[in-house]
Amino acid sequence: MRLITLALAALLLLIQYPLWLGKGGWLRVADFEGQVDVAHKKNAELIARNAKLDSEVRDLKDGTGAVEERARYELSMIKQNEIFIQIVGKGQAEPTVPAAVAAAPVDIAQ
Repeated sequence: MRLITLALAALLLLIQYPLWLGKGGWLRVADFEGQVDVAHKKNAELIARNAKLDSEVRDLKDGTGAVEERARYELSMIKQNEIFIQIVGKGQAEPTVPAAVAAAPVDIAQ
């Protein structure tokens, strides 16, 4: 009787092996589910980034406001007949004046 019990216990363990460690086992499925979750999070981030870039491209194509804003802040450009004033606080070094401002004549009569 003891031999039959040991044989049945061994068979039970052999049946459990593919369930836990086999090709379609629970551990492997849990690992794949984790990989899928990571991929979904990355896709969501990329979708948000693409939406932001798409709106920026549409803004640059359709309106001149975005182009003007970029020219002002990134390239320090000003419009024609516009006066550039910059206030420097105490302890700050004298800022460099953009070439477009230094070369442009200032008309104060307006």
